[in-house]
Amino acid sequence: MAHTISDECISCGACADTCPVNAISQGDSQYVIDPDVCIDCGACEDGCPVSAIKPE
Repeated sequence: MAHTISDECISCGACADTCPVNAISQGDSQYVIDPDVCIDCGACEDGCPVSAIKPE
């Protein structure tokens, strides 16, 4: 189960900086998580300042 980024994302990039497998990248309007790369470690969830990341 991968994590997802909700519409509360402020595109700060904090989540991408904390991802150990580089599964997070800038999308069209906000950051997105590639579910095929995500290892479900939760580091991004802990690093998000607005709690926009949740388990899928």
